[in-house]
Amino acid sequence: MHTTVNLCWFRRDLRLEDQAALYHALQSKHPVVPVFVFDKHILDDLEDKHDRRVTFIHAVLEEIQTRLLKMGSTLHVFYGTPMEAFQYWTTHYQVAEVFTNHDYEPYAKERDTAIAGFLKEKGIRFHTFKDQVIFEKNEVIKDNGAPYTVFTPYSRKWKTVLSDFYLKSYPVQKHIANCYQQPPVKIPTITDIGFLPGEAHFPARQLQEDLIAHYHETRDFPGVRGTSRLGLHLRFGTISIRRLAQRANTLNETFLNELIWRDFYQMILWHFPHVVGQSFKKEYDKIQWRNNESEFQSWCNGQTGYPIVDAGMRELNATGFMHNRVRMITASFLVKHLLIDWRWGEAYFAKYLLDYDLAANNGGWQWAAGSGCDAAPYFRVFNPTLQMQKFDKAQHYIRQWVPEFDTLQYVAPMVSHEMARKRVLEAYAKALKR
Repeated sequence: MHTTVNLCWFRRDLRLEDQAALYHALQSKHPVVPVFVFDKHILDDLEDKHDRRVTFIHAVLEEIQTRLLKMGSTLHVFYGTPMEAFQYWTTHYQVAEVFTNHDYEPYAKERDTAIAGFLKEKGIRFHTFKDQVIFEKNEVIKDNGAPYTVFTPYSRKWKTVLSDFYLKSYPVQKHIANCYQQPPVKIPTITDIGFLPGEAHFPARQLQEDLIAHYHETRDFPGVRGTSRLGLHLRFGTISIRRLAQRANTLNETFLNELIWRDFYQMILWHFPHVVGQSFKKEYDKIQWRNNESEFQSWCNGQTGYPIVDAGMRELNATGFMHNRVRMITASFLVKHLLIDWRWGEAYFAKYLLDYDLAANNGGWQWAAGSGCDAAPYFRVFNPTLQMQKFDKAQHYIRQWVPEFDTLQYVAPMVSHEMARKRVLEAYAKALKR
């Protein structure tokens, strides 16, 4: 007779420390098999077969596997659909319960509902836990029970609700010996899952306390190393949000606010799923976009004639990263200067950002377009030249990514700021009847 086991399904929580589902699984009476699905539903949508994120995930799984093998256990990685994976695992193992962590995206909710239904038919219990945020769903709401739609009052309430309880780590290491002892299960290679080995250099996972302490002074300047670059690790859960929030709460309120924005956008996505594909403020879907494809291509390639916009796009294309201040500037330029639908930009960032997260990316783009829940006023149009003078005065960032910017080789500005500002305000006013 096979040993009865529990499965712990890893997703956006790729670590063996302070991980909610893994902790609860290890606390149960059956040994635990850690499992992961390379989900064809997601992978098939990725056009670039050198996708850096797949390389990153694969490298992290190999790292987890190395640690499990030392304990006589193994990570079981399946390539296929989640349903195929659970059909296989429930015949390969005698499964009592499945443990995993919440995911708030529309596809994830559908996927989990289907898997929960399949497991229920087999008499297998399905448990999910909060792990990737500090507060979720209805945990921070207005006194009348409605969700917040403006960040500042949400963040104030978030901070009043916060206590040490919410920042407490899950002591996984105390129980890690409860992982199921079995021979190694080989992880599919990158080529096995239809991808090609890509660049393997990623931002460090370390929390740089000195950088965080000065974050409020340095975060807006792309030419200095003033941000944590932990977005990738937060996105895939290779670092614990609780650990990070704990340190931020002590070290720097500005950095803590950035973590609160993550919670805010996940909460918005949960309560208002229409933001995927539609404007939060429905009237903004009446805007008549120009959607000029050649202009969009110039923006994508970093050939707009505005150095800070071009630097940002080239940095993104080359590295999968873009400085947060520059994300706002490039997004504003696409939407306001070129009158191109924010969804085009959102999709481009989704394709190339290493730390791409549906809730935050959507929230950021709708902020830039003025269509979001807590948006820049529609009449705010960033002047890219002034932004460059203010945040990259010494031109360190510009010179790194646009070395030709002060030569005859550099392209002329594709649009004049004054004309573009007038044009977008007229288009918005017409749609919004202002």
